[in-house]
Parts: sequence; C-alpha cells; structure tokens
Amino acid sequence: MAELNGEPVGTAQLQSLALTNYGHFTTMRVDDGRVRGLSLHMDRLRRDCRTLFGVDLDTGRVRELARRAVPVAGSTTIRITVYDPHLDLGHPAAAQDPQVLVTSRPAGALPVPPLRVRSVPYVRDVPAVKSVGLFGGLHHRRQAQLHGYDDALFTDPDRAVSEGATWNIGFYDGTRIIWPDSPCLPGVTMALLRSALPHASRPVPLSALPDMQAAFATNAAVGVRPITTIDTAAFPSSHPVVETLQTAYGEIAGEVL
Repeated sequence: MAELNGEPVGTAQLQSLALTNYGHFTTMRVDDGRVRGLSLHMDRLRRDCRTLFGVDLDTGRVRELARRAVPVAGSTTIRITVYDPHLDLGHPAAAQDPQVLVTSRPAGALPVPPLRVRSVPYVRDVPAVKSVGLFGGLHHRRQAQLHGYDDALFTDPDRAVSEGATWNIGFYDGTRIIWPDSPCLPGVTMALLRSALPHASRPVPLSALPDMQAAFATNAAVGVRPITTIDTAAFPSSHPVVETLQTAYGEIAGEVL
C-alpha cells in the first residue's frame, strides 16, 4: 500500500523522491491499532520537517493518513515519508511544500535472531535527522554482509561507537546500561527505554568492548535485539539485562494511532 496525501501515488509524484533523495521519515510498528512511542514519532516528524523544509507539519493530519494503512487488528509496519514532490535539484531552498507518503508492509515476526555486526568509520549526514538518504548506511550494511556479518555498526572519527545502520546500540558494563554519546539518530525505542530504566551516557570506544558484558540493538520494528558479535568481540545471546530491557519495552503501553 502506498498513498500520497491519502491518494494512490503515481510514478511522476515519486520522481523527485527517487532522483533527489531529499526528505525525512519515521517507521512505526502498529499492533492492533496502537504504537509504542507514537507521540515521539510525531515529534520527530515535526522537528525534522522544520529542519529540512522550514515549515510546520500537521501531525494530526499525518495520523489520519497513517490510519488508512492500518488494519483493525494484527501487526503492520508503516513508514511515513515527508518530501516535496516539486523539489528542484538546482533550487532546494525553494522546497517548502512537503507532502506525506504512507507505505505499509506486514510486520516481521518477533523475536528476531541476535545480530553479528562489523564496525566501520562513518557518520551520517545530519545525524539527528532520520533522512531518506540511506545510501551510505546501506552500502556499509552490504559490505558487512559480504564479509559474513549481519549489519554495520558506525563509529565516529575517534573510533567510538555511535549507531547501527538503522538502529541504536546500547551496552551493559556490569553495573549499568550504557548508551554511547557519539552523534546519532535519537531513536524512539531508545528514548522509551531511557525513560523506563536507569542508564548512563558516555563514549564507548571500540577498545572498551572487551569490558562490556552485553550488547543490544534497539529500533521500532523489533524492540530490543541482542548483539553477539562486534568485530572480534563476543557477547552472550541472552543476558538478564537484555531480557529486562525486552520485558520493559513489552510492558510500555502503545498509544492509539
């Protein structure tokens, strides 16, 4: 299913998105009409729209459009993409009429297997914005998979851990949950867990990985996912802290879409 402003979207309307790759989005898992962190997703869309287009986004209208893509019962993953179909590559400053594209697909089964990841130095353009510019992340994901891993883990210029290609990362150091404080996209799932459980934020250089007792990934599609390998560092596929995080996330009530 794909609709632009509530109407079936045509090729011409998608041309700007495909050729300029300028816009932003959020992805939500909808379970029986409810979304964990819905308000945070809407805040993200509003904030990023102001950053990229300089205008305010009507998130009430966004929710109306999103509801059209969701069945009454069951689980669905929807992506809300905001872009200007009339954007001119030579004059992006004129792009100030963002439109709302809603796409949907069946939600994946949970739980998902643990991740094995390969670190790579990479910082996304404007890290705090969930932009549609996915080339760099997908390129590094592909390279990681070609080398036998599941995904890529990004590090900053100081070789400190920042984020995954489409997920945040956290650790347990034996005392508390640690969220790396390098520039990254502030994920909704991470924000919900930070509000629910004690934690600390600090740099996590790759050299500190042997000191960590557990590692995990978070995003809206899967919740909390164990990480068992980062380069040559190994972590358990199950750990009490990761299980606590999974339970805490599962107990967060979803908001009605």
